[in-house]
Amino acid sequence: MPLKAIADPPGAESTTMNPTALALAAKLIRNFNEAPMEPWTREPLYQNLGTRLAPGTAAQKLGASIDTVPPGKRSCPYHFHHAQEEMFIILEGTGTLRVAGEMLPIRAGDVIFIPPGPEYPHHILNTSEAPLKYLSISTRESPEICEYPDSGKYLAMASAHGKKTFDAIQRREATLDYWDGEA
Repeated sequence: MPLKAIADPPGAESTTMNPTALALAAKLIRNFNEAPMEPWTREPLYQNLGTRLAPGTAAQKLGASIDTVPPGKRSCPYHFHHAQEEMFIILEGTGTLRVAGEMLPIRAGDVIFIPPGPEYPHHILNTSEAPLKYLSISTRESPEICEYPDSGKYLAMASAHGKKTFDAIQRREATLDYWDGEA
């Protein structure tokens, strides 16, 4: 989804960019305050207002999103990645990071680093009375396996050139024999 073109900040002197500079700015710069936010809800636990920032940019290995989670909600299920590394920067509010079976308090200004692997299953919960806003930054490794310990599911996915090419969610017990269906 294309984001709004770069504009001068309010009160700033107007600058005129040549066509090359405009094209570079469109590929390299996003302002999350001007990004169109999309709401989604999965009752009773999940609700979010957010957007992905990297699509349409020159980013090849990095993803970024901005998310605002209302009080008492969470933005995603408890999970861990086998390949992807994530970083969360808490911009506004307070909440709880559930990680590796522990509940850690988080607040504006905190930077959270989550390496890949089963040692760090995680998700962010808004346990406060006010909205919780954070910036997510991640490597976009492909292929990727994401596991969900609470529900026993896993997601296998692959992409090429920023487009999803494979995506499958199932439970471990649904695994087939290697030779199933082969002649």
